[in-house]
Amino acid sequence: QVQLVESGGGLVQPGGSLRLSCAVSGTIFSIYAMAWYRQAPGKQRELVAAITAGRNTNYADSVKGRFTIWRDNAKNTVYLPMNSLKPEDTAVYYCNRRDPDFGSWGQGTQVTVSS
Repeated sequence: QVQLVESGGGLVQPGGSLRLSCAVSGTIFSIYAMAWYRQAPGKQRELVAAITAGRNTNYADSVKGRFTIWRDNAKNTVYLPMNSLKPEDTAVYYCNRRDPDFGSWGQGTQVTVSS
């Protein structure tokens, strides 16, 4: 069974930075495209960033130039450093396989951007 453990969230002021991590176990991590998603209160989950097995990346327009997705296959971990954070980035952040997902989700990590 695949396990996804997200970490690194917290409370940060506007303009601040955080680095999210997602440790994946129970699957052959390196062969899958992975993605970060987020869900704000009262909104649907949305795709934030994705990275293929070949390390090609794509981003939601709202985070381009501020967020960077990368992966360490030796550690079965995908990362999301986030800079220049804005209040509208406040959400619970999740990682998962990119289309289709693994069929289960981790607990997510809360990111709150507020002064």
